[in-house]
Amino acid sequence: MSLTVEEIVKATGGEPLCGNSMAFSGVSIDSRTVMEGEIFFALRGERFDGHDFLDSALSTGSAAVVDHGFEPAQKGKAIIQVKDTLKALQDLAGYMRLKYDIPVVAITGSNGKTTTKEMTCSILSRRFKVLKNKCNLNNHIGLPLSLTRLVPSDEVMVLELGMNSTGEIRRLCEIAMPSHGVITNIGSAHIGRLGSRDAIRSAKLEMLEGIATAVLNGDDDFLMDGVRGFKGKIITFSIRSDSHIMAKDLYATERGNSFTLAFRDGKSVPVRLNVHGLFNVYNSLAASAVCFSLGMNIEEIRTALEEYTAFPMRFEVLRRGRITLINDSYNANPSSVFEALKELVSMRGGGRLVAVLGDMSELGDFAEDAHRNVVKTVIELGIDVLVSVGEMMCLAAGDAGDRIKGMKPVIYKFGDVEELTLNIEKILKPGDTLLLKGSRAMNMDRAVRGVTDVI
Repeated sequence: MSLTVEEIVKATGGEPLCGNSMAFSGVSIDSRTVMEGEIFFALRGERFDGHDFLDSALSTGSAAVVDHGFEPAQKGKAIIQVKDTLKALQDLAGYMRLKYDIPVVAITGSNGKTTTKEMTCSILSRRFKVLKNKCNLNNHIGLPLSLTRLVPSDEVMVLELGMNSTGEIRRLCEIAMPSHGVITNIGSAHIGRLGSRDAIRSAKLEMLEGIATAVLNGDDDFLMDGVRGFKGKIITFSIRSDSHIMAKDLYATERGNSFTLAFRDGKSVPVRLNVHGLFNVYNSLAASAVCFSLGMNIEEIRTALEEYTAFPMRFEVLRRGRITLINDSYNANPSSVFEALKELVSMRGGGRLVAVLGDMSELGDFAEDAHRNVVKTVIELGIDVLVSVGEMMCLAAGDAGDRIKGMKPVIYKFGDVEELTLNIEKILKPGDTLLLKGSRAMNMDRAVRGVTDVI
């Protein structure tokens, strides 16, 4: 990337104080990692102010974008003053997007966003040079940062869009201007903030306001009811319904799932997917639908899907000795926990099923009922052992334990991950199949390390 002061000023409406002829190789918001040749944006947050680290950033970086009124002590570096550094970063990202006339695929949904993004990139990369947002850079800061990495050789961009309140998807789409939009499903993630599934659906459907092609889960009736009246092109994917892209003859295998990938035009191929979970079949269908809309053929799609392996911490199946560990620790909401528990049951071997479940965040007034419903599901599915971690899950498990004394599941309660890791060795037995899942705030990934240390 080569970005000039003139371009940044044009994009942001900023005022250059010096270094008008300079060019930059990248953008950074972290004074600790900014590199020579990069321009540092001094963002303000609830707990930090990038202006406090301006001199440190400029000791390595070449320039900075700052709010009006700030002028660093260091001289000889390019400084651009703007009204709002965050908006300036977003405006620059939009400017970069407009420089390149390429397809931009935006992916959102309550569950499966990251896996769908990774599968989509895996398929498209067989023919195109693809840029994606890395890790969880899917919000009002991470997404524009990703867009600033665009270079002339990029042919497609695939972006995951996150949100936890109304208007966020709309703003991200204003910045990225996607041509294709994918909605994987509508669940109950962030219901504590938005108040209802209707509000969640409305927030996700903000994506449709400016796109030409929508890729939608045809089996999600609640989602499909909400898109009535959309004027663009719709491509659907499904397992149960008649759609443009379908999975037929589906069955689970020791390594994942096997199914027939079928297109409505009559083409079909067998696919051996090396990831577990029915939800991952849906993710693969969503990715297939995107790639089909961009001209990929069914053989290219099949080959890439069969080469795909599980993304870390997302229903990652690890076999350690005589224990099978399902690491689904990245995050949790009621719908994703329900799906993970069903898949745990489908993977029952000769030993016990053990569900290690941490608290689910961002549920607000729905939290108590949601955790009780999870424990109720554990009981109904016949899972042998429930290990609850955190205040809300322990409360729900304790209430259930009082009712089912002497019956399944055997219940353990721990206040946090540290207490869990100190006791997990006493709970596990050879032959167990163990699911680990909880919200990010619970740090269940640390529990995964604790489990692997003792098995």
